[in-house]
Amino acid sequence: MTLKNVICPGCGACCDDIQIDLGMDGLIVKNACKIGNAKFQQVVSDKRIRKPLIREGGMLRETQWNDALQKAARILVDAKRPLIFMGSDIVCEAMEVGLQLGEFLGGVVDSNTSVSDGPATMGIQEAGRVGATAGQSKIKSDLVVYWGANPLESMPRHMSRYAIYPRGHWTRRGWLDRTIITIDPRRSITSENSDFHIQLNAGTDCELMSALLTLLHGKQPHPSAEKITGISICQMKEMLDIMKGCNFGVIYLGSGVSSSCGMHRNAELAFNLVKELNSFTKFVIGSLRSYCNTGGFTHIASSLYGYPFGLDFARGYPRYNPGEFTTVNLLRERDVDAALLVSSNLDAHLPAACAEYLAEIPMICIDAIPCPMTMLSNVVLPGVIDAVECEGTLYRLDDMSIYSNSIIGSPFEFTESNEHTIKQLFEKAKDIMK
Repeated sequence: MTLKNVICPGCGACCDDIQIDLGMDGLIVKNACKIGNAKFQQVVSDKRIRKPLIREGGMLRETQWNDALQKAARILVDAKRPLIFMGSDIVCEAMEVGLQLGEFLGGVVDSNTSVSDGPATMGIQEAGRVGATAGQSKIKSDLVVYWGANPLESMPRHMSRYAIYPRGHWTRRGWLDRTIITIDPRRSITSENSDFHIQLNAGTDCELMSALLTLLHGKQPHPSAEKITGISICQMKEMLDIMKGCNFGVIYLGSGVSSSCGMHRNAELAFNLVKELNSFTKFVIGSLRSYCNTGGFTHIASSLYGYPFGLDFARGYPRYNPGEFTTVNLLRERDVDAALLVSSNLDAHLPAACAEYLAEIPMICIDAIPCPMTMLSNVVLPGVIDAVECEGTLYRLDDMSIYSNSIIGSPFEFTESNEHTIKQLFEKAKDIMK
């Protein structure tokens, strides 16, 4: 059986031209990058978690679904302040139920946003954003700036589908009519394929953006800007002239901007820079979200509770304070006493001290593939691969919502999706609280 135009949940690009061949030889994926192919291959992986597991005597053993649910619900109900961490590989419908469960328990609900694109989201709150859909950027842009991003490794098909190679209104010859600028302290594969590589000193994005804004306002930056950033004022002027002279420019912010010194202030300056550039030409800005549905949690949480991530329900209503109610800070300060991790592989994003504390508290994992977090869990519930084995809504890198149909059904009799699993867990928790 051949399925065409399948949506890939591998990264934020959400490519919708994937072809899947299902047969006796397994699953053959066409048009996908290495990240997308690895995601689809999880369906037939021999490492797949297929039975619920429960820890007894220091060892994980297989158990019945209801027993695992009961123990998981008991852990969450008995906790004074549980943490529910929603990974980016799940659909928005599951995230919504997770938020409602966190509100019911009076816990904290957070997502991959706080450990990846959170500062960029905070920058939008401060400055606003001049944005565009991926289609508009693809068709109209003749200048592409990758700032703190390396899409050829983190989002391999971005340049071929959305940014560089497609032909557009002012780019009839595709990449030959486009100018590519990469701003990165490292020499990456993306910078090697760019027209200009602005190799600034690490951690000086804020200073470079401030200098560009100063030049844009017709004033000369302080000479110390050259020594701090490692970029001459002459180079800054040349880059700014290219930006002002294009027909339609787009800046793609990577995690390198939001994770360097300044964090959300870097993103705020970038959004302000784009707003100022619109006095000279059309310019937009977007974020390269390496994870599939990072933007989904931001939209769902903002719609339901008014805050994008790190929501604390301890007082019966949502509170938001990044640096206090976000996952890394809660674990570092030992402010939670239980955790529910949904398709997160959270250890990859945490400092060692935070991961060590997670190992000390009762933990529940909903995941499809074993990882360090499942090995440390008290209860492991088999995960369904969202947008592949069940349908749901994903948010693309340009914040456009996409509804993905399933290509096959859930492999389990006891759950249809991660959303269904969390709903069952919710019902068990309600029964215990009665």
